[in-house]
Amino acid sequence: LTDLIAERGKPGMIVSDNGTELTSNAVLAWCAEIGVEWHYIAPGKPMQNGYVESFNGRMRDELLNETLFLSLDHARVVIAAWAEDYNQERPHSALGYETPAAFAAELHKQWPASLRPTGSAAQAIAQPALMRNKAAGL
Repeated sequence: LTDLIAERGKPGMIVSDNGTELTSNAVLAWCAEIGVEWHYIAPGKPMQNGYVESFNGRMRDELLNETLFLSLDHARVVIAAWAEDYNQERPHSALGYETPAAFAAELHKQWPASLRPTGSAAQAIAQPALMRNKAAGL
């Protein structure tokens, strides 16, 4: 994530599910260190992060369920090629039939800190990580 932020800029907030890889004290310390808020969707409510869930389902259907990876290097190459096609070549109806790369480039010109699709309203769907961990007694 540090490399991604260096390349694309720091977001105001990161929203994720409650997977153990994203709920550690190390993640929260990293967020505090770089000044990014981390929010979690409500447990058992994947549609609160519908764009990500849609992407995960598409990747699983088009790539992961169809491919036998022979090694970690093979997986990296095949996944990178699929992601390149998904982001650079394939138009998406939700983005006005633009590719995600073209849409993001245009949006970046207008609002560098946001990749929220035009016309969508901000929704209070995630709770701050700090509040979540306080409620859990962490």
